[in-house]
Amino acid sequence: MPDQHTPAPVDVFSWIDDAEQAREQAGLVRTLRPRPAASPLLDLASNDYLGLSRHPETVRGASEAAERWGAGATGSRLVTGTTELHAELERELAAFCGFEAALVLSSGYAANLAAVTALSDRGTLVVSDAGNHASIVDGCRLSRAETAVVAHCDPDTVRKTLAAHQGRALLVTDSVFSVDGDAAPLAAHAEACRAEGAALLVDDAHGLGVLGEGGRGALYAAGLAGAPGVVATLTLSKSLGSQGGAVLGPAKVIRHLVNTARTFIFDTGLAPAATGAALAALRLLQREPERADRAREVAAELYGRLTASGLTAARPDAAVVSVRAPSASAALRWAADCREAGLSVGCFRPPSVPDGISRLRLTARADLTGVEISRAVETILRTAPAGATDR
Repeated sequence: MPDQHTPAPVDVFSWIDDAEQAREQAGLVRTLRPRPAASPLLDLASNDYLGLSRHPETVRGASEAAERWGAGATGSRLVTGTTELHAELERELAAFCGFEAALVLSSGYAANLAAVTALSDRGTLVVSDAGNHASIVDGCRLSRAETAVVAHCDPDTVRKTLAAHQGRALLVTDSVFSVDGDAAPLAAHAEACRAEGAALLVDDAHGLGVLGEGGRGALYAAGLAGAPGVVATLTLSKSLGSQGGAVLGPAKVIRHLVNTARTFIFDTGLAPAATGAALAALRLLQREPERADRAREVAAELYGRLTASGLTAARPDAAVVSVRAPSASAALRWAADCREAGLSVGCFRPPSVPDGISRLRLTARADLTGVEISRAVETILRTAPAGATDR
């Protein structure tokens, strides 16, 4: 018989029920939706900008690497997790993008955390664009540096903020912002950094493979690749169709990260299969540079046809096309209706969008045909909720 003085069990997670109810009322519930290996949906939701994730060469690169090196990296990069394949990818990635050296990590998220925290400390001012990705925001928080969040794509405010600080400073920005697909004014930012003696860190996750000569990235396009005060981060999971991330910059910066970046030192190395896939995709892109041009062309066509029909969308600077929805619940319903009609699109709602405006997020792919583009446009227009168009 239980002790009558034993207190009744307490649900220590009861607060989660309240939080879940609040999310439901606000239309902000997120769910996992496992996809089959062969989906019947037309994909405008993934970040496979160049259509390389399932390309035979990319898949073969993954399988051959797994056969040779095993299923996992077996340890952190500083112990047993660095293979000759990792070093090969780093050399070719740095050369392709125009930087002196590169360091591969397990994700683009980890790369941003590594770069921001290793290049700043309590005495550093980190100036961060208001539209930056969550990984940059988290990097700023973990760095313990003084962080100044500045207006989106505003180089004048950046310069004033840097000028008011004495000591080390770092400007960090996306090259292409993931919500609206707009590009940062990198040349103006770089000039502000040079004038005020600050370093520039650019997340080129959405620029690699889409912008610059042959897809070499936004920094290459801006003439900043390899500049002494410039560091780039990127992901291998978008244009290269694989998984992982990298930091590129001067060799001494990369050596510094090897010795100080916690998300590099204490994380298991990128799996050989992902490393091999990324290397194969990179080599394929070098042979077929027209894929970058095609991705931008598809984005421009989607934007032009949707806005001509009355929808409000941000003009794409790369491969992301952002279409505004009347509300979070309308965006969720719109995306669901598209899915039921055979089209997969992204749905961005608060808190993922800094301005609080919900959107459908479409990703242009270099391998989309004209018929597929027409089908996507027709589906989006047919399922558009009331208030989505200005006609």
